[in-house]
Amino acid sequence: MNIQIFGSSKCFDTKKAERWFKERKIPYQLIDLPKKGMSPGELKAVSAAVGGIDELINWDAKSSVVELMRYLLPDAKTEKLLENPKLFKTPVVRNGKQATLGYQPETWAGWK
Repeated sequence: MNIQIFGSSKCFDTKKAERWFKERKIPYQLIDLPKKGMSPGELKAVSAAVGGIDELINWDAKSSVVELMRYLLPDAKTEKLLENPKLFKTPVVRNGKQATLGYQPETWAGWK
């Protein structure tokens, strides 16, 4: 497995995801989304795995950008999300072409 956890140090679910992998001695790479963001290629792969760009957006975020994103086309949403990584739902946990949003240990347990 090649696990990447994209999240924020302030996110409770990101910390829970880290702990889940740590307890099972599964190596992972933690990427701080607010600081480092996600590359366009990673975003495209994760978006395809989770069902589209709209699934990745934290629609409850307190940001005027989120309100604007409701009216944008998918390519423009992708661009805005890359510019504003704090608007991702977290954690985004990726294993190759598979990905999940939020804390989903039942899904991770089935990954090989």
